[in-house]
Amino acid sequence: MTISFLIFLSSGLFLGWSLGANDAANVFGTAVGSRMVRFPTAVLLCAVFVLLGAVVSGAGASNGLGQLGAVNALGGAFTVALSAALTVYGMTKAGLPVSTTQAIVGAIVGWNLFTRTPTDLGALGRIAATWVASPVLGALFAWALYWAVRLVVRVTKPHLLVLDQVLRVGLILAGIVGAYSLGANNIANVMGVFVSASPLSPTAFGPLVLSGAQRLFALGGLAIGVGAIFSRPVMMTVGRSLMELNPAGGWAVVMAQALVLFVFSSARLRDLLVQFGLPPIPLVPVSSSQAVVGAVCGVALVRGIKGLRQIQWSVLRNIAIGWILTPTITALICYIALFIVQNVFELQVFQP
Repeated sequence: MTISFLIFLSSGLFLGWSLGANDAANVFGTAVGSRMVRFPTAVLLCAVFVLLGAVVSGAGASNGLGQLGAVNALGGAFTVALSAALTVYGMTKAGLPVSTTQAIVGAIVGWNLFTRTPTDLGALGRIAATWVASPVLGALFAWALYWAVRLVVRVTKPHLLVLDQVLRVGLILAGIVGAYSLGANNIANVMGVFVSASPLSPTAFGPLVLSGAQRLFALGGLAIGVGAIFSRPVMMTVGRSLMELNPAGGWAVVMAQALVLFVFSSARLRDLLVQFGLPPIPLVPVSSSQAVVGAVCGVALVRGIKGLRQIQWSVLRNIAIGWILTPTITALICYIALFIVQNVFELQVFQP
């Protein structure tokens, strides 16, 4: 791994850091916000299992993102990732759970426009469709899970101390599943644009052999883990500001967003659906922020009118505005940055 490649890769690592600072909230925000899991514990578990998910299961969503636009020069990959990272960083500083997927998609479209590369509208449509599907699925999953938990508690009537301990363990396990799914799905946002231009080759660590792409994903997973250390402000937005959640609601939200990310990352699930004659699910990176916000709304639906009144609609409005602005702003930033990188620094951003 050369020094020059690490310099180019720095923007992807910065994007990974920004993703960790923002999206770790979607994995453990409700658990920390409900005071069932301590913030340092959440950060450690998130870092470990994001890394595992990225290395073991990150290829599917990365291939799906590559169909939108194969950024084939390191200068271009650096600029695309930097543009997305700056947008995510700015939104994170504002305390908004921005969509990293929307940021990287906007940056790739900006690269396509600058290099006059046709944008695959089919791939763009599949990815954009998940911007609607992920919050809807998050709401449905959370509604079902929270309803089931309330039913079990009503029937079994456990002691409060027992219930508290079960929910605490449940939140930790749900966070682990969510962190793994986040690494498997969203590592494509961090390192996907570098795959085509990467010079990394397979490397063996004893009996374990990592491909060049997996080495990239490992570096990105480490960056996400470091970013999680700085995720407390957004954790509070997701865990408390949108709606006050009890531990059972927090568990349902975390599990729901983990299931959404799993659905769009699992090649086995896609193949199983095809075997039953159902349409395949696209393996693309999806927004964990959108999934978790939808899940919070799903919990509110179980509570009825009272739950809907508990939602802080002004916070939800600001989050929605961030989702709308993110791809547009990122595409514009990327287009301008590519012009500067190519004409001022004279770096190649595209290989014909």
